[in-house]
Amino acid sequence: MNKKHNFSAGPCILPQEVFEKSAQAILDFNGIGLSLLEISHRSKDFVAVMDEARAIVKRLMNLGDDYEVLYLGSGASMQFAMVPYNLMKVGGKAAYLDTGTWAAGAIKEAKKLGTVDVVGSSKEENYSFIPKNYTVGSDYDYFHCTSNNTIYGTQMKSFPEVDTLMVCDMSSDIFSRQLDFSKFDLIYAGAQKNMGPAGVTLVVIKKEILGKTGRENMLSMLDYSQHISKESMYNTPPVFPIYASLLTLQHLENNGGIAAAEQRNEAKAKLLYDEIDSNPLFKTFCVEEDRSLMNVSFNITDESKKEEFDNAWKAAGISGLNGHRSLGGYRASLYNALTIESVQVLVDVMKSIK
Repeated sequence: MNKKHNFSAGPCILPQEVFEKSAQAILDFNGIGLSLLEISHRSKDFVAVMDEARAIVKRLMNLGDDYEVLYLGSGASMQFAMVPYNLMKVGGKAAYLDTGTWAAGAIKEAKKLGTVDVVGSSKEENYSFIPKNYTVGSDYDYFHCTSNNTIYGTQMKSFPEVDTLMVCDMSSDIFSRQLDFSKFDLIYAGAQKNMGPAGVTLVVIKKEILGKTGRENMLSMLDYSQHISKESMYNTPPVFPIYASLLTLQHLENNGGIAAAEQRNEAKAKLLYDEIDSNPLFKTFCVEEDRSLMNVSFNITDESKKEEFDNAWKAAGISGLNGHRSLGGYRASLYNALTIESVQVLVDVMKSIK
């Protein structure tokens, strides 16, 4: 089988090594004669996986024991509810930055649990930029932002200084660039954008911020403290996505860590954006200063060339280039595992359309 150039936005490309090791683990995990899919999550073999999966996150993010790492089910969208449930005081309020579809989803859920102030939004301009020059007062229980917007191709290049808790949905650019992760009190990310297969969500949380909402009789499955006390095994965890995520993070760590990944991602993005900027047949949807390194959303300027372009990129073995249904056009997702050689194939196709 010829390997495709996978530009899918999620589920997305992962390192080939991860596929190979995951496949072996499904057949025979650690040489124990049992599949990863059939062993107990309480077995020493899987407990070791969970322990290392949690530890490697803190190593990569350079975080100490004041943070806890959780692997939870239900996708990042569950965190839209869990964040306000655990952090918004009874009768309190939170500040949200509205930068796209997923940020809007988080706002919608939070409003069901308390007062939400949208301190900045680019919705009226079809989310074509990241709002700036907004203020977040100290009277908020927390500030929530989305670091990267997969649909519209925008990314926060910096984060505000706030006098409250900082919460960030990093689903689509987690581990792709160097950040001071200690600046955030809670980070969450669906694995399927850059870290592993769908089915598990990473939550990194500063332990001291919990238990301050005044909310009594917390629902156990929605209570971060419950999951922390059981070391991400309050209920049966999704063992395969966690294992694949561990393999992905080990691959990242063994190949220079986040710093090296950032260099590779910047080179890939520059190659593609340079072609878009120099080729009159293509244009991006967002302002230049807020362009994402992970998701390049763009369109063709001459509809008469669309069929030719579509046939050409498909013939070149490119997959997953169609834009999100709400925006249209095209979207090239440049996640960590995508090689610059694949980006060059796309650029060559773009150059060939006259």
